Amino acid sequence: MEKTLVILKPCTLQRGLIGDILKRFEQKGLRLVGLKMMQLTDQLLSEHYAHLSSKPFFQRVKDSMMTAPVIVCCYEGVDAIAAVRALAGPTNGRLAAPGTIRGDFSMSFQENIVHTSDSAETAEIELNRFFSANELFTYKQSSFDYLYASDEF
Repeated sequence: MEKTLVILKPCTLQRGLIGDILKRFEQKGLRLVGLKMMQLTDQLLSEHYAHLSSKPFFQRVKDSMMTAPVIVCCYEGVDAIAAVRALAGPTNGRLAAPGTIRGDFSMSFQENIVHTSDSAETAEIELNRFFSANELFTYKQSSFDYLYASDEF
């Protein structure tokens, strides 16, 4: 089973969309194994968005992510990273197809509802950044046997 990080951004919290967004991942069949609310700091965001540090919008992105708390989630499933990214849609909400999270709830490149891990390597780093080992849970989801064929996991 693959794990991935999802961050519900401050714009999601401010617009009252948390339940709508979490429901999309739940309905897809991804297993929620970690969830918490936190206020991000400049230091944590500088680490998280280090790959953007040379971009002119770097500080604007960090400032936006500190305007309100965020909800950080760990989802698990077969090909969870690809499934989450497909549900989210492309980064620019204006270009995202209807039916995707960003296509249905975003008109912005920056205020685009969610952050999602883009690879297994990134997911591992990001999950370790936002969760301690005792904040991620293993449990039998009652619907699990109805989500996959027996040879898919």
